[in-house]
Amino acid sequence: MIIIGITGTLGAGKGTIVDYLVKEKGFVHYSVRAYITEECQRRGLEVNRDTLTMVGNDLRAAHCPSYITDQLFERAKAEGKNAVIESVRTPGEIHSLREKGEFYLFAVDADRKIRYDRIYLRGSETDHIDFETFVANEEREMTATDPNKQNLGACIKEADFVFMNDGTIPELHQQVEKVLTQLHVRPSWDDYFLNLADTVSERATCNRGRSGCVIVKDKQILVTGYVGSPKGLPHCDDVGHLFRKVIHEDGSVTQHCVRTVHAEQNAICQAARRGIALDGSTLYCRMTPCRTCAMLIINCGIVRVVCERRYHDGAETEEMFKQVGIQLEYKYDEVQQYEGQRCN
Repeated sequence: MIIIGITGTLGAGKGTIVDYLVKEKGFVHYSVRAYITEECQRRGLEVNRDTLTMVGNDLRAAHCPSYITDQLFERAKAEGKNAVIESVRTPGEIHSLREKGEFYLFAVDADRKIRYDRIYLRGSETDHIDFETFVANEEREMTATDPNKQNLGACIKEADFVFMNDGTIPELHQQVEKVLTQLHVRPSWDDYFLNLADTVSERATCNRGRSGCVIVKDKQILVTGYVGSPKGLPHCDDVGHLFRKVIHEDGSVTQHCVRTVHAEQNAICQAARRGIALDGSTLYCRMTPCRTCAMLIINCGIVRVVCERRYHDGAETEEMFKQVGIQLEYKYDEVQQYEGQRCN
């Protein structure tokens, strides 16, 4: 498990790096700001930059300089996945995280005027300030003699990698990707098996949903499956799709290709043919399984399902899994739709 800490000046692009690590690399995000915001709300305080700074410093003084990031580290450790902690603001936090394992500190900076323009456009609840206030806030947070207080200047100096973000978002992504290649960030087990499911999907024979499925137990692959026609019948790629329209309760109409067997169903069929028990296993697939797949998943004893994205009509499956206690997780909290699926 790799922990990446993010530090840097206001409006430099910390959140942009975090988004890239989460969406493209499967990191789990833990936010110092969100943690302190919860504490502000618990104390009945208005959430602004002054109260966030005050409460953060208060927590560090009451416990230790690394208290907040230590709490976030424990959450990340329990999750067991590559994690990014945003944002590290004191040298004490850095030193504590370095003692806990494989930790790297990323710092990001940019021209001050560019950064102010960014936060002005961002317009969050703590960004409604003029340029003079922006400069004053930053100067206050850049240096400190008290180890419990924010010292961004010292944190940036201790960073393993520093990114200058005066350009575009793709340019920043390129800088981050270059560093990640250098670090050789190993994928988590979930990302590893999701990637394998994507490789399996290359055998699929319906271009409306080239999905793959991998079923795993104790980190060992049991079976795989991909979208394709039943054995001996023609494939969509060869003879075209076989569409059926579905009229929903709200009057909307969707169309589905019914020529093929879903990847999850094919994987379960392979297990049945080979006498492989699926009790206690985990299934990896592209999106929320359909109702039919969900029923098979339930009855064959699979206990966890990991999807890349949500299916737009997956609410029923989500409720079924919830009722029977199957753990359903998504890598991306996004809905994936097929082109031309909805007719009206």
